[in-house]
Amino acid sequence: MVDATASFDGNRLAASEASPRALPDNQAGLSVAVAGSTALASYTEFCGSALFAPAQSATWIRNWANEVHTDIVVATLSSEGAPVLALALEIARLGPFSVARFTGGRHANGNFAAAAPHWLPRADASAIRTMVTAIAKARPDIDLIALERLLPDLDGVANPFAALPGFPSPNLSLAVDLDGGFDALLSRASGKRKRKKHRSQTRKFEAVGSHRRIEAKTVQEVNRLLDAFFEMKEFRFRKMGIANVFGEPEVRAFFRALFSEALAGQTPSFVLHGLEVAGKLRAVTGSSRSGKRLICEFGAIAEDDLAHSSPGDFLFFDNIQEACETGFGLYDFSVGDEPYKRLWCDIETRHFEVLMPLTLKGRALAIVMRQGARAKAFVKNSPLIWKLTKMLRRKAVGKAAPAATGDDDS
Repeated sequence: MVDATASFDGNRLAASEASPRALPDNQAGLSVAVAGSTALASYTEFCGSALFAPAQSATWIRNWANEVHTDIVVATLSSEGAPVLALALEIARLGPFSVARFTGGRHANGNFAAAAPHWLPRADASAIRTMVTAIAKARPDIDLIALERLLPDLDGVANPFAALPGFPSPNLSLAVDLDGGFDALLSRASGKRKRKKHRSQTRKFEAVGSHRRIEAKTVQEVNRLLDAFFEMKEFRFRKMGIANVFGEPEVRAFFRALFSEALAGQTPSFVLHGLEVAGKLRAVTGSSRSGKRLICEFGAIAEDDLAHSSPGDFLFFDNIQEACETGFGLYDFSVGDEPYKRLWCDIETRHFEVLMPLTLKGRALAIVMRQGARAKAFVKNSPLIWKLTKMLRRKAVGKAAPAATGDDDS
């Protein structure tokens, strides 16, 4: 473990053992501790009172470390001896580069590092740069800290990393305001058409056999729903010509552990739902609960004889209705702009990204990553180019190895 008080100017690093008295007034009393996975116990304790997004929860990070066996670094910023900000990152290799990123990689969306609510109004760039410099001193092997898909705010509280230079993420995040309840929502979102479609879908499902919505409440049900989801996603990604980010055994083990452990909570922070028709799962969603927000982390449908009946839309209807009934203020479809999300959504959120190079190599990689994000945004903001891209990607299936990507909409 390294304790350091340091400064970071965004272009060069200068680690220092200066006392708080030698620092600017707004940094007085700040210190940083940097450690490996041994610090997860302290991180878990801090999360008991901190504000954080689901992918920065102790449950998420601990299970990712256990199942994926990744190199973890935990940096904790303290003020007057008490932790106020904690950053848990995994170290990933990208070719010759070593990159510190949120644990979970592309599976981690809507990120908001664990922070003490009372400290956040006082958070500033200098405090965060102190933390960054301490990481560079403790882990000189890291070339770049890449914080991607950061939430601008969480339940109205600004993200402290917005104080640093950043740029917009290429993907939109879509959500729907649940204020006023489900009837009020439908009155704003073509409710008559949605109710009519839901009734029609019910009749189609009943013509095949009984149907029911399932919430996984046992480990066996978690495994059943995830087995179905992984199969659906594998087929979908192969058809689209993109890499299956749920395909690796360790990633699948992570999600099994994550949703299974969540069952121990009185209100599970991660939950699976499925639509079963005639004894077969036709749609599956995996969600997280975060304050006033219910977040759909992932979803898939079975591409079979009932796919034309839109089982995914049916399950979303029921999920959103339940979210209203249980008091959530927002249903978040997470990253990706897709037509089925637009049927509901009235809120667009643009995540942002912060790249902090720690070496010359890291600076070069940051330039490439930023240019890549701009190019991706350009493609996605042009409907014609984006349509052509997806068409070419599908045609390439079976002819060449698919390009690695994290989303079916990316």
